[in-house]
Parts: sequence; structure tokens; C-alpha cells
Amino acid sequence: MKRSLSPSPSRLRLWEAALLLAFGLTLTAGVWASASESALADRMLRLHVVANSDSDSDQARKLLVRDTVLARASQLLEGVDGRREAEAALAPHLDELARAGEDALARTGRTERVSVTLADQWFPTKEYDGFSLPAGRYRALKVTIGQGRGRNWWCVVFPPLCLASVSEASVETAAEGVLSDGQIALITGQDGGYVLKFRLIEWWQELVGGR
Repeated sequence: MKRSLSPSPSRLRLWEAALLLAFGLTLTAGVWASASESALADRMLRLHVVANSDSDSDQARKLLVRDTVLARASQLLEGVDGRREAEAALAPHLDELARAGEDALARTGRTERVSVTLADQWFPTKEYDGFSLPAGRYRALKVTIGQGRGRNWWCVVFPPLCLASVSEASVETAAEGVLSDGQIALITGQDGGYVLKFRLIEWWQELVGGR
């Protein structure tokens, strides 16, 4: 008597159930990842500073321009409590911010042009002093020095998370009223496992081509 080599209906149903479960878990994880990154991006205005070159002197001047632009931007953002309001407050002053950067360079004897724009940009996962941010597309204040061929500096201009070397307490203070308690816990690692969660966000973005 010959035995059938085809899978039994019960075994097929088991595989189908397993596949459906895996798909459901993947979809659930992806929805969480997408929602988490989008919610953060919607509340933040990032900062992207690009140096003229990778020389030590140009990298040092990049930080000088960064500090100068951040100082002026922080004045313009006083009393602002939302990302779109922050963008609206900075938009009329982009040329002023660029001139401030050029003036800072001039004090070192350099004459490179500085351009400042607002644009949507891709940011990699970054760890800072006291907090981390997942990769994704964010609205950003971009500062380009000279030829813009040097290493980047990424951070956040609103809420003012990068005005100084921050601790968890200062992150909470800077983000209060802008980020939710859950978002603050996520970026400061207070809820535990943020590395795995950020990897999940990155994986989902790669899967759906979000970059």
C-alpha cells in the first residue's frame, strides 16, 4: 500500500497559521516602528551642519559655526512650543543665520560662504550625551560651510536638546511640553531596550524603502 507524500490538511493549516502569525507580528512591529519615528519627526526640527572639508581646521570651524548658529537660533525660538512654529520662526531669518556663521568664520580669517536652508532629510541613528534618536526622515535646519565636503554634525535645534552637553534631567526639561513622556523615555533609554527598538525602526524603514 502506497503512502501519500503530500502534506496532510492539518499540517497545511498549521503552516498557514504560523505564516499568518508571523505576518501579523511583522505588521504590528512595523506599524509601531513607523508610528514612533513619524511621531518623533513631527515634533522635532533637526540640525545638520556640513563642514567645508575633513581637515582638522575645517572640522574645528564647523563646530564654531554650529555654536554660533545654535546661539542665534535659540534666541529666535524663545517661547516656541511646536515644530511647525519653530520652522516658521526660523524661516524668515535663514540669511541672518548664514551671515552669523560667516562672521564667525571671518573672525578666524576664513571667507567661506555659509548657506542655511530648511529641508526634509534622512538622518542615521545617533547617540548623544544623555539621549539617542532613531534613523528616519526629519525636517532639518541645514548649515553648509563652503564646499560642504566634510563630515556632518547632526543634532536637534528644537526642542533645544543640543545647546549644551546634556543629561537625562536636561533632556526632560528641554523636551517638556514638546515630546510625550513615552517619547522622552524612549530617547533617553528610561523604558529600556531602546537599541532594539531603534533597530526595529531601521529594519522597517529598509523593508518599506523609507529612506
